[in-house]
Amino acid sequence: MSPATPLGAPAAPPLDLIVVGAGLSGLVAAHRARRAGLQVQVIEAAARPGGVIGSVQRDGFLFERGPNSAMDTSPLIGELIEELGLQSQLRWASEASSKRYVVRDGKLIPLPMSAGAFFSTPLFSAGAKFGLMAEPFKGPSDPAIEESIAEFVRRRLGREFLEYAIDPFVSGIYAGDPEQISVKAAFPKLHALEQRWGSLIRGQFLGAGERKRAKETAKNTAKSFSFLGGMQVLTDTLAAAVGGVVLQTRATALERDLQGVYTVRADQQGRAVSWRTRRVLLATAAGPLVDLVRPHAADAAAALEAIAYAPVASVASAYRMADIVHPLDGFGCLLPGLEKRRVLGVLFSSSMFEGRAPQGHVLLTTFIGGRRHPELPGMQEAQIAALAHAEHGALLGTRGAPLWQEVTRWPRAIPQYTLGHLSRVARAQVIEKALPGVHLCASWLGGVAVGDCVRNGHQAALAVMAGLKTG
Repeated sequence: MSPATPLGAPAAPPLDLIVVGAGLSGLVAAHRARRAGLQVQVIEAAARPGGVIGSVQRDGFLFERGPNSAMDTSPLIGELIEELGLQSQLRWASEASSKRYVVRDGKLIPLPMSAGAFFSTPLFSAGAKFGLMAEPFKGPSDPAIEESIAEFVRRRLGREFLEYAIDPFVSGIYAGDPEQISVKAAFPKLHALEQRWGSLIRGQFLGAGERKRAKETAKNTAKSFSFLGGMQVLTDTLAAAVGGVVLQTRATALERDLQGVYTVRADQQGRAVSWRTRRVLLATAAGPLVDLVRPHAADAAAALEAIAYAPVASVASAYRMADIVHPLDGFGCLLPGLEKRRVLGVLFSSSMFEGRAPQGHVLLTTFIGGRRHPELPGMQEAQIAALAHAEHGALLGTRGAPLWQEVTRWPRAIPQYTLGHLSRVARAQVIEKALPGVHLCASWLGGVAVGDCVRNGHQAALAVMAGLKTG
């Protein structure tokens, strides 16, 4: 590790890589680069590493402020856990959590996970079920025309599947509006499945061999996991493996000399500091990058500024088990927009993983806001907590007040892969041409899930190492 250079001090030899941003993707990239023998420094504007990942212990409960779990979709995840020595802390979600509820007409109905369950479920009407049989006979869309996920699903599967399967699913992942989310940007594998096989159903069967050879697991079958101490165990261990992260340090400028060496200038709680480096990885949300890249590529900065984010409030609620009527025998429940409820979904956190609540108690995690209700996360915390409790009563039959509630607000929680997103990304990536040796890696670029961030960080590290070899 190389210490920051105070303003006016003699220049230190350049590092191999500066990573701006200590979220999951930035930490994974730094870890990979360090294991390859590179000299790496990570700087982070916040007071702790991990980005939106944060685990909290309270009164025998363990709750998450951000992602509650991850999905084992790629062998890269297992490799990372092994490299970090976290196998003993790995915890798989319970068998019960494979059941996922969707609310229809105010009732929690399990999402069917098999053909038999599909044809017997009251979640979809008989007309919607039999209409699905026509899907293999519908041709693919024009690849030059960008569709929203709502348009895509209505065309291939029908309105009812959009309303009671895809709409709550999109809200659960992106806190977004399916009428605005681009299927090609947000669900590229789904788009490719139709283009390659002409049908989602045919592609699901005929493409199974390709997925197996790629050693990838589909998200609908992948197992969920966390760690004994919560998801923050992963980012804390990564930060320690990297060798320390310089916190409360905001990058303010990038400068490149005639030899191609960069100076990264930063503000460290009012003190001007800088590092010299051969490569820079920008691994932050889009907003903080705008001023950093504007002097070098104005249109790239404008594209970054145009990337929207959904505001979300997360509410952790502790109850006595006896005070909730519903058995909480699943992962949680998602709310379609048609239900006109004020929450996006409720996770049954203590049913997902052991040790999340003391004996005789339960822990719920409720998500509020998104593009559906962007005004709600701006309310006072007491109002947000009261809203969550009221919705628990309507959905789960709570009979007593919670023991406690904690609210976490994320004003810019999740990037929205709306129509035109791929064009905005392409414009933003011009910065890599304007500043050779600068790389981009973030959730607005290659997926918002934990597994996406692990993959993106890995690929960014490979790009850095390749650039150092050729440069």
